[in-house]
Amino acid sequence: MQCQGVSVAGRLTPADLTLNQGERVHLVGPNGAGKSTLLSVLAGLLPARGGIQLAGEALTSLPGATLAQLRAWLPQQHAVPGTLPVWHYLRMHMTQAAPVTDSVLADILTQLSLQDKLTRNLRQLSGGEWQRVRLAAVVLQIHPAINPRGRLLVLDEPMTALDVAQQHAVDRLLAQLCQAGIAIIASGHDLNHSLRHADRVWLMHQAR
Repeated sequence: MQCQGVSVAGRLTPADLTLNQGERVHLVGPNGAGKSTLLSVLAGLLPARGGIQLAGEALTSLPGATLAQLRAWLPQQHAVPGTLPVWHYLRMHMTQAAPVTDSVLADILTQLSLQDKLTRNLRQLSGGEWQRVRLAAVVLQIHPAINPRGRLLVLDEPMTALDVAQQHAVDRLLAQLCQAGIAIIASGHDLNHSLRHADRVWLMHQAR
């Protein structure tokens, strides 16, 4: 992804940014610095000035279905969408139904300790369980074994509501995605975590 002069009036000053294939970038800064605004722009969900290219194509020219194949987006907060069972919610994020899909799904469920939650109603999940289900969904959306067009994973505070062991599991899963060529940008507040896991850090302060 390449960004030139990307800005949002009153919320984000012009920025030139590059995100490389297989790179893990952490976006850090105080509350209100503009992290969520920048991530929404990079995900193609918030109009902005300047130019953004994803996989060599202008972000603004991509139809919604194409954009959903190229990048997955985890917002900071997301209300539970009705009374779906977990398996139905996850299947909605997967582009095909094939044996390889089932094996990838089983692996991700195991890594995130969700094997016994597939038949659970979304409204019956705890905060940490819902966060892990959301993470599993966006990983499945752009996992290269399921979706060869997947390029980018955008995560707004993905470690929210997760205990230490669950955070380690998410870090292992994200590292596997990077090794497979997926670029990841994730916001957070733990600088020690960024020191251990980020290839680069973008620091934001007062929309800059």
